[in-house]
Amino acid sequence: MQKNLQTLLPMLRRFAYSLTGSKADADDVVQITIEKLLVKGIPEDVEPAKWAFKVCRNVWIDEYRSRKVRQEAVQNEHLQEPVSTDEHSALEQKQLLEKVNSALGDLPDEQRAIVSLVAVQGMAYKEVAQVLDIPIGSVMSKLSRARSALYSLIKPDFN
Repeated sequence: MQKNLQTLLPMLRRFAYSLTGSKADADDVVQITIEKLLVKGIPEDVEPAKWAFKVCRNVWIDEYRSRKVRQEAVQNEHLQEPVSTDEHSALEQKQLLEKVNSALGDLPDEQRAIVSLVAVQGMAYKEVAQVLDIPIGSVMSKLSRARSALYSLIKPDFN
């Protein structure tokens, strides 16, 4: 179990971060996920990674209300990291990353989870369908809508 969790931890952290948009919130979600996995265990008939993602997603849903409160605190200017770049390209990269993160935050929860699992975790559509308990066709259509929405949010001039 410990080896499985050590392997899964970086993937869970990336997934949780993509869902919450905040490192602090992601750490909270991952911590609760690990606690649940340790206390309740992983069923023998499921793949540990898929089970862990499912638990993580459910923890995030459970924590959604408290996340909203924490999200407001993160957006407070006094609590954000100062921009510490001298190079123009580094600043542009950071602005683009912020724009993408912001656009991800504007997506509906289910689309955001699908984008995260496919784009960040590199999971196949079939795996995402199993994790989220939805048909593979729904994964593909929601991912397509999410990609279109992200493109519109990031490059609104091209529509």
